[in-house]
Amino acid sequence: MSQPFSRFLHPFDVAHHPSLEPEVKRAILASWASDRSAVKDQPAMRKPPGAKRAVPIDEVFAAMRSLDEPRTDGRQRQ
Repeated sequence: MSQPFSRFLHPFDVAHHPSLEPEVKRAILASWASDRSAVKDQPAMRKPPGAKRAVPIDEVFAAMRSLDEPRTDGRQRQ
């Protein structure tokens, strides 16, 4: 997967993307959460290579958790 971050402005853009498989979403978000994506001198912020702006790690984790939440129609999110 080559630089998938530049396509997304926010972790929820990944989590809600209609055509990505859940495993791909998880891989992208895990890479985004990685310490390699930490902003220097701001450990609570993440900005992966190619991303347009930094986001709080809490938002990355929230997007990851949203993948496990059931949808309103009772099915798992994908």
